Amino acid sequence: MVPGLSDLGILARRRRIALRVKTGWYARQMTNLTGRGAVAQQDVTPAHTEILAPFAAAVALALLLGLQPVMTDLYLPALPLLARELVAPMSAVQLTMSGLILAFGLFQLVWGPVADRFGRRPVLLGSLVLLVLASIGTCLSSQIGWLIAWRAAQGAAMAAAIVCARAMVRDLYEPHQGAHVMSLGLSGLALMAIGSPLLGGVLATGLGWRSTLVAVACYAAIVLVYVWRVLPETARRNPRALHAPTLVANTAQVLAHPGFRAWALLISATYGGLFTLLSASSFVYIEVLGLTPAQYGLAMASGSVSYLFGTFTCRRWLLRVGLIGAVRRGALFSLLGGLGMLACALLPALTTVPLVLAAQWLFAFGHGIHQPCGQTGAVGPFPQMAGLAAALAGCMLALTAFGVGLWLGWAMDGTLAPMAFGIAFWGVATATVAWTLVPRHGVPPKLS
Repeated sequence: MVPGLSDLGILARRRRIALRVKTGWYARQMTNLTGRGAVAQQDVTPAHTEILAPFAAAVALALLLGLQPVMTDLYLPALPLLARELVAPMSAVQLTMSGLILAFGLFQLVWGPVADRFGRRPVLLGSLVLLVLASIGTCLSSQIGWLIAWRAAQGAAMAAAIVCARAMVRDLYEPHQGAHVMSLGLSGLALMAIGSPLLGGVLATGLGWRSTLVAVACYAAIVLVYVWRVLPETARRNPRALHAPTLVANTAQVLAHPGFRAWALLISATYGGLFTLLSASSFVYIEVLGLTPAQYGLAMASGSVSYLFGTFTCRRWLLRVGLIGAVRRGALFSLLGGLGMLACALLPALTTVPLVLAAQWLFAFGHGIHQPCGQTGAVGPFPQMAGLAAALAGCMLALTAFGVGLWLGWAMDGTLAPMAFGIAFWGVATATVAWTLVPRHGVPPKLS
C-alpha cells in the first residue's frame, strides 16, 4: 500500500527524531505537541532550515561569549595608565567598567524580546556593527567623559550578542544537553580570557593604553565578519514577542518561576565576585603588590586558566553527579576562594602575590562550574522565550556587577581589603544559593 501524505509526514518526522537523538541537534520547528498529540501552531514562524555544523556553532558561541572578557580583561592592564594620562579620579575610571556593565544589563531587556521577534541573525549583525563603531569611538576619546559614554555604547551593543548566543543554545538543544554545550562555549571564552590580559599587558606596556582599545575594536570586527559569513538563523520567531500584553505576561511568567530565580541568583552571585576581581585587581596587583602591567596580565591569565579547568571539570561532573551535584561541588571552591582572599587581607603575613593568586584561582575554578550550569538552567524551562529569559538573567547579573563597581569606586583605599571583602561576600552568597535554592528549585525539565 502506498503511504498517503500524512503517513509520509509521520515517516519523515520519525527520521528527523532519530537524527536529532543521534546527533544532539534539533530540528528547528515551531510546532508543539499538545497532551492529546495534536499540533498547536503557537502563532510563531519557523526558522530557516540551514544546518549549522557543530564546529561552526562552537566557534560562533565562543566568539560571541568571548566578547565579554575581551571588552573587560584586555582593557584591565591599561586602567592605571589611563587614570594618570586623563587625570581621572578613581570613581570615574571605575565608571568606564561599571558603565559598560550597566548598559550591558539594561539593554539585554531590549534585545531579548527583539531577538525572539525578528530572529538571532539580524539582531546579531546590527548590534555587532554598532559595537565596532562604539569601539572606534573609545579609541578616539580624549576625555574621561567621552570614554565612559563610548564604553556604555559598547555595553549596549554587546548585550545583543551575548543574549543571542545564550538563546542559540536553547534554540538548538534540549535543557539536559545545554549545560554541556554551554560549557564547551565557555571553554572557548576561557581561552579568550587567558589571552586578553596577556595581550593587554603587552600592549599597554609597549604602546600605551589606547592600543588595548584598538585591539578590542579589531576583535569586534572579526566577530562581525564570522557571523555574517557563517552563522545562519537558529531562532523560532514569535510575531507577538514585542506586543506589550504578551511581553508583560511573558516577563511575569519568567520572573515567577522559582527555578529561574534560583539559577539567576547563582550566576549573579558568582559574577559579582568575578567583577570585584576584574574591577579592583589591576590597582591591587600593580599599585599594592608591585607587579608591572605585563606581569599583571600574566596573573589574570593564570586565573583564566583555572576558570578553563573549571569548565572542563564541569562537563565531567555533569556526567557523574548531574547538574545539581556539579553546582554543589563548585560552591566549595567559590567559598574557599573568597575566604582565602579575605585571610590574605586580614593577615599581613599572607598578603603575598602567590597566596592572593591561589585564592583567585579557587574562585575562578568555581566560577567555571557555575556559569555554564546557571546560564543553561535559567533559560531551560522557556524554549519559546529563550531570548527573554536570557535577557532577564543577564540583566540581574549586570545590575549586580554595576553595584559592585559603584561600591568599589567608593571603597578602594590603596589596600587589598576592599577587593578581598567583596570576593569573600560573593563567595559566601554563591555557596548559600548553590546549597539551598538551587537543589530546591533549580531542576528544569529533563535535568536530574
